[in-house]
Amino acid sequence: MKASPIQTSSRLTGGCRVRFVAGWPGIRRCIVAAWIVPLFLLPGCQSPNAYRLQADQAAKHIIEEKQKQALGKTEAFSVEAPGDLLRRRLLLEQKLPYSGEASLGADRLKKIEHWPENDYPRYLSSAESPLPLEPDKPLQLSLLQALQVGARNSLEYQTRKEEVFRAALDLDLERDPFRSTFKGRVENLVSVDAGGTSTVGGLEEKGAFSQGRKFKSGIDVSAALAVDLVKLLTQGTASTLGMVADTTISIPLLRGSGKHIVTEPLTQAERNVIYAIYEFSRFRKTFAVKVARDYLRVLQSLNEVENSAENYRNLIISSRRSRRLADAGRATEIEVDQTVQDELRARNRWISADEAYKNRLDAFKGLLGLPPDAGVVLSSQELSWLVGAAANVIDSIPGQEALAAEEKPLPADAPVELVKPGRDHAGPFEMDPSAAVKLGMEHRLDLRVLLGKVYDAQRKVVVAADALSTELTLLGRANLGASRSLAAAARDDARLRTDKGIYTALLTLDLPLERTAERNAYRDSYILLERALRDVQKLEDEMKQSIREKLRNMAETRETLKIQARAVFVAEKRVKSTTLFFEAGRTKIRDLLEAQEALLTAKNRLTSALVGYRVAELEFQQDTGLLAVDEKGLWQEYQPEGKNHGKEKTDP
Repeated sequence: MKASPIQTSSRLTGGCRVRFVAGWPGIRRCIVAAWIVPLFLLPGCQSPNAYRLQADQAAKHIIEEKQKQALGKTEAFSVEAPGDLLRRRLLLEQKLPYSGEASLGADRLKKIEHWPENDYPRYLSSAESPLPLEPDKPLQLSLLQALQVGARNSLEYQTRKEEVFRAALDLDLERDPFRSTFKGRVENLVSVDAGGTSTVGGLEEKGAFSQGRKFKSGIDVSAALAVDLVKLLTQGTASTLGMVADTTISIPLLRGSGKHIVTEPLTQAERNVIYAIYEFSRFRKTFAVKVARDYLRVLQSLNEVENSAENYRNLIISSRRSRRLADAGRATEIEVDQTVQDELRARNRWISADEAYKNRLDAFKGLLGLPPDAGVVLSSQELSWLVGAAANVIDSIPGQEALAAEEKPLPADAPVELVKPGRDHAGPFEMDPSAAVKLGMEHRLDLRVLLGKVYDAQRKVVVAADALSTELTLLGRANLGASRSLAAAARDDARLRTDKGIYTALLTLDLPLERTAERNAYRDSYILLERALRDVQKLEDEMKQSIREKLRNMAETRETLKIQARAVFVAEKRVKSTTLFFEAGRTKIRDLLEAQEALLTAKNRLTSALVGYRVAELEFQQDTGLLAVDEKGLWQEYQPEGKNHGKEKTDP
């Protein structure tokens, strides 16, 4: 037996090193050594923090790689939310109620027992300067600011980003078998047998280390080294070292062979990341349009409140005027009661409009991911911008003199000719439907996803067909050395000798006699292919219908805008003339009340048409995929080459 210490070491991934030491005198030292050996692994092994950072780095590289492949560019991408989010600042600085630290963010949570990282989740500051909050004043948001706030604070927005990140992690896991992987295991066993005539005690230390890799051709190679250190603690303290080296190679020759079969899960994971990026990019566009649409709808509600308030004031004045006229004997009590009734209705309408505005504003704050009770208002300048943008249409309406000239009476039996709306003063997005549909098919990312899934379904057919074939696998194995146990503690140390190794080869043939499950899966793969085709066809038809509908909406809203602008002009003229006639006693109070009601309705409908046309433009860009949105949530609108694309033709 060897009297000197026996030392052997093997290195693992991450820098872990295991050292086996035998030959120490004394039972106590050997027992201590049995429990100390695994501690040699700890200094070189990674912490949870390091593993998390590795996962972040792997996902980041994959997302950048797939962004360039899918979109032709890379964008900043992170799933870690900064600690100075507007939602959190509003809760704290405006002293809003919240249920607990979970409402503020993960970095504010109290670390529970056994938490793996003391400094994570941590507080992060955003790269951009946060919006300033003034004490006792509501925060005013422009439309562009609302887009940015939604991209950073929206709960759904964050969830969609995490889906991309998780798809990248899934791909990293699928790539792992095609990389060289290392595993290590150490066991320490101290045993005492007091059942015989004498007590027998021993120490067994076992270390197993393996490396494996799968190749895209289907070949699977693994190599392992096992080391046994056995030492008796009694009966002379004999010790021995065992070593076993094992190498295995598996080669599929028929079923399961070929790169297209072996790498199918990897291929699907690669494509899933592309799909996730497409879907997230599509979501950003739809989210930006939804933010803009709801923003403008809130301003429309605010405008209705202002119009209702103005109408309420006018009816109060009319009610006072009718009271004075009645006292002077120039109006009846019935007319006074009519004005009072209309005044009460106007008050009710004003209160209802104000409550509707508040409800819509709260819902909009929720869309952005902000607390509904936060002090936030929207900039009414966006409506002024809409009026300026629609000046091309509104300015085309004739003035008062021209209108008067147009109102020449015609004979009652004169022919009536209905003129369909033309394309005069049409907006830049009112293009030919066929050209618009083609643009949509070129730019819609969700359509690309479904087209990609058709190809996925085709690959599934190929894989299912491969499972029907004969399986023929060649397995080779080489085993060198020998293991040791307490019963062999007195034997010499084992050695790795190629001339004493055990070599085996196995050829496995699985005939395709029972393939019921595989047969059904193969047939089902064609059904899934047909389903994928129908999904494409369904989305294609929905796209065409939606795009054509948005074009009609723009044309209809443009005409409505012209009509309502003219209606406001006529209603204002009617109120002025009716007021003069009423004060002169030449008309009844009911005529004045109806004129004021018509003016309120015309103003509300004009605002609705302004908002509706702008929303229709944005939704058209959304449906055609032409709207570009960056990582900050800001959009870049499509710039048509001309006002109208393609040839003019009547939409059937």
